Amino acid sequence: MPFELFIGLRYLKAKRKSTFISIITFISTAGVTLGVMALIVVLAVMTGFEEDLKEKILGTNAHIVVIRNGAPMEDYPSVIKKLMSFKEVQAATPFIYNQVMLSSGKNVSGVVLRGIDVATDRQVTRLSNSVIEGNIDDLNPQVGQGADTTPGLMIGKELAKNLNLFLGDRVNVISPLGNITPLGMMPRMKPFRVTGIFNTGMFEYDSTLAYVSLDQAQRFFDLGDTVTGIQLKVKDVYHTDELARRINRKMGIDYYARDWMQMNKNILFALKTEKVVMFIILTLIVLVAAFGIASTLFMIVMEKTRDIAILKSMGATATSIMKIFILEGLIIGVIGTILGVASGLLIAFNLEPIINVIQKITGENFFSKDIYYLDHFPSMVVPSDVALISATAVLISFLATLYPAWQASRMLPAEAIRYE
Repeated sequence: MPFELFIGLRYLKAKRKSTFISIITFISTAGVTLGVMALIVVLAVMTGFEEDLKEKILGTNAHIVVIRNGAPMEDYPSVIKKLMSFKEVQAATPFIYNQVMLSSGKNVSGVVLRGIDVATDRQVTRLSNSVIEGNIDDLNPQVGQGADTTPGLMIGKELAKNLNLFLGDRVNVISPLGNITPLGMMPRMKPFRVTGIFNTGMFEYDSTLAYVSLDQAQRFFDLGDTVTGIQLKVKDVYHTDELARRINRKMGIDYYARDWMQMNKNILFALKTEKVVMFIILTLIVLVAAFGIASTLFMIVMEKTRDIAILKSMGATATSIMKIFILEGLIIGVIGTILGVASGLLIAFNLEPIINVIQKITGENFFSKDIYYLDHFPSMVVPSDVALISATAVLISFLATLYPAWQASRMLPAEAIRYE
């Protein structure tokens, strides 16, 4: 063991007259521990929320959407064939997208109506997994004698509440793009039957989206054999931006491809920015603890003035004196970091049971499912985040030791023992 490390460890062991320094050392270590623990828990929760949100977005939307600029897409089977030539594309499905109004009795709501190919949509999105009542296959009209030929409509859970609709109820779909008559433009209206209710867990989707079959949407909007665009599923959801650019280059100026991150860039950017800001804010806790480490070292230097003089008289260099106090401060920082990582991981991996216990004790429901639409409290520990937090805490602790250690190394033996 190097003598600098040996002496640094000895100085951490308080004597009776150094009890106050030991208390300051303990507080500094606890400060680093709390800062690291808070960083790990908060970033784990924010990462969990982010991943949960991405999961819900990708469960309803495709990875990439290709549309035609300014006009419906004709001959879409050939377009799908071209898009499937990209090796990253796993599946494709056509869709129709338009705004309509739903009317049920006195209840009216504006929604986005999507026409989907039920057979191929399963391969691209996970919409079918979100159905809580009915079946997505019932969007196609029933056939056979005595069967109800009213086309099917699937709506979100929140939209069903707003319109007071249940499975099997009739609802009128009204399009503002109607037919021209001698009396002017008349809205187009058609009755549909609620054959399914879905719950994606996102209020925005569950309250504003409705689905019908592709052929019914084509008939209702009088689109003939055209569609709005093509939805794509790709292998790597985190590299869709490059693929979208390649699709744009190959398909030409008549077509436009957008990936899911571009379509949801506002909310994803907000989450990322919030995560960075929280990291900076919580790092201040570690920074405050670093001032405690610096204060501890200053007091130890003042107490060990005679020891420093004796060491220098025995031949210890200024560099060795600096190493003693740098190592002493680093030991405090490393111990605090290790304890913070351990406690932070323990809380992050058991966050939901801890929240449940706190809610039972206080009687308060901090995260109501009806408000936040979460069936669990998300927490996701990313190893790179833990490594970054640990490195930051140790680095701040190291920087806090430099000035006190430098002051100790400049001490002259004769000045140090003048009054001894």
